[in-house]
Amino acid sequence: MAWDIWTRNPFAWPLLTMEIWRRTLEAAAFPPPAESAGPEWCTPNRLVLELDALRLWDFSMSDAGAPALIVGPYALHDAQLADLAPGHSVVEALRQNGCERLYLADWKSATPETRMVGIDAQLAALNVAVDEIGGPVDLIGPCQGGWFSLIYAARFPHKVRRIVLAGAPIDLKAACSALSEPVEKTTNHVIDRLIESGGGIVRGEQMAPLWPREDCEERRLIDSLQLEPPFLSSAEEAAVAAFQRWDKRVVDLPGPYYREVFCRLFRENLLARGAFPALGKTANICALDKPLFVLVGAHDTIAPPGQALAGADLVAGAVETAIAPCGHLALFMGRRTIANEWPRIASWLAEA
Repeated sequence: MAWDIWTRNPFAWPLLTMEIWRRTLEAAAFPPPAESAGPEWCTPNRLVLELDALRLWDFSMSDAGAPALIVGPYALHDAQLADLAPGHSVVEALRQNGCERLYLADWKSATPETRMVGIDAQLAALNVAVDEIGGPVDLIGPCQGGWFSLIYAARFPHKVRRIVLAGAPIDLKAACSALSEPVEKTTNHVIDRLIESGGGIVRGEQMAPLWPREDCEERRLIDSLQLEPPFLSSAEEAAVAAFQRWDKRVVDLPGPYYREVFCRLFRENLLARGAFPALGKTANICALDKPLFVLVGAHDTIAPPGQALAGADLVAGAVETAIAPCGHLALFMGRRTIANEWPRIASWLAEA
């Protein structure tokens, strides 16, 4: 991958940091794109709750069993990464393997009305969603939804039964990643400029340069979907088209939320230190005694195994782990990973 040089050569990090922030701030000169349509789910569902911060979708097949809630990442892209296309859907795999009560929290893009909210406001919104479902719930956190799920569970342990983390950065000091090193070298002044340039909102188009990606679009499709070209079948063509639409749909973030994630999670590593502030208390994951399942990608440079597995060692509850031979996006979209790893997770969630 063209950007892997940055994870192998620490002397290149300062140059990378300057370059990505130059491109990011230059993007602010362009007007924000018109609001795009939301996720295009491939699994039947219904909208059960809409708040300023999120939409709660019900993918349940029955009222049997403990409810499971997928907490979508609030980052560059929307939560369709969990239900992209048939054969490339965490939702589908969970439903087919025993998770009959399944919900998904899909975060909304920031607006002028919500541009001033931070992590506490998002936690409060998730708390309303959990109460709407009725708990205790099993939390499933892909990517950035993983660390957020851990914070929520540490803050409201009586509302959570089990937790699944997939490709989630937890202990940011345990290993270098394609995100953590540039963040450490970025000044607060640069962050302030980024937020001010968007009128209090960090635009998805501005964030895009921060996320490493392959220069070759075909390689990105192969790695993420675990398909082989020429993608001739109708199912493969549909999956590729769904991925490309998802990839182009970016999410805007409130400035305070972005700054808090930048500083508290990536720079200060407060989650791993058991000192993350959450709704008036400290969310200490070191005291969290809930069963935890950690899925990591052996080749994940966004949330490398070192960050995820070191974080798993911090919690007090029983931990089960799985390492899939893939990169980051394939953890949620890859055909082989969906078929091989997520049925095991569904079985683990079904345990009493």
